[in-house]
Amino acid sequence: MQPPTIGRIVHYVSHGSPVQPDGTQAHESQCRAAIVTEVWTDTTANLAVLNPTGMFFNSSEYDETATLGGSWHWPERT
Repeated sequence: MQPPTIGRIVHYVSHGSPVQPDGTQAHESQCRAAIVTEVWTDTTANLAVLNPTGMFFNSSEYDETATLGGSWHWPERT
């Protein structure tokens, strides 16, 4: 895994809303663009997450599976 560096674009996986008793979510987890603003370790970084409704800042751990809410991963190659 390539370690993050300040200014790089990564993908952030949002948490989504809590699961309701019927198993549904009002808002499902989404992949969002983010910019690395500070690097703590090879897998932990502070991010500026870009959402359609605004921006927020979060400390996040790398997730190779790209599925865990609150994690970041490198953009998929297309």
